[in-house]
Amino acid sequence: MQLTDQFDRKINYLRVSVTDRCDLRCVYCMKEKMIFQPKKEILSLEEICRLCDNFIDLGINKIRLTGGEPLVRKDILKLIKKINTRKKFTNLKEITLTTNGTLLDIFAKDLKKNGIDRINVSLDTIDNNMYKK
Repeated sequence: MQLTDQFDRKINYLRVSVTDRCDLRCVYCMKEKMIFQPKKEILSLEEICRLCDNFIDLGINKIRLTGGEPLVRKDILKLIKKINTRKKFTNLKEITLTTNGTLLDIFAKDLKKNGIDRINVSLDTIDNNMYKK
């Protein structure tokens, strides 16, 4: 089976939000008194893998991990490594990550080693004063 949209175009790309949490508090994204989902309401790593497997079976060959900030998710590298194993025996070709970049100095090498093919760094401004705001 292949996923298609209303124009009969094949869907091959999945975005998976692995957390609603972030290490920044951008005013447009986080309310002053932000209420996060209870951890028991967030999918476990195993559930995320099973979800990805189901979509891979439906023709997905690119998966983008997002958040909040995905690098604050506990055991994110284990999740990436596990999803990466699917490249060997399925049509999965690419795993990408969208990040705010604040934790890349800690994670960059391990992200590559565990299977991230591309990273999208989301920057809203390069102006230091605006960024601090």
